[in-house]
Amino acid sequence: MNNVNHALALRIKELLKEKNMTRYRLAINSGVTHSTLKNIMHETVKDNLLSTTILIASGFDMTVSDFLDSPLFYEENLKI
Repeated sequence: MNNVNHALALRIKELLKEKNMTRYRLAINSGVTHSTLKNIMHETVKDNLLSTTILIASGFDMTVSDFLDSPLFYEENLKI
């Protein structure tokens, strides 16, 4: 089981690879600073804001629903 922060980092990593995108490009596309993305990826952020997740999803040219539509975020796979 993953916590939400770990699931978010894994999902970003998965989509970066799938879309052949760098964190820097995601930062530019989403408007989320590169340092914030770095902190999310290294899981040094205690609680990620939904607004940040929405921006990250838009940086991948996805809706937040599509972004969260992953087994990583299924309730039975998360420790909350």
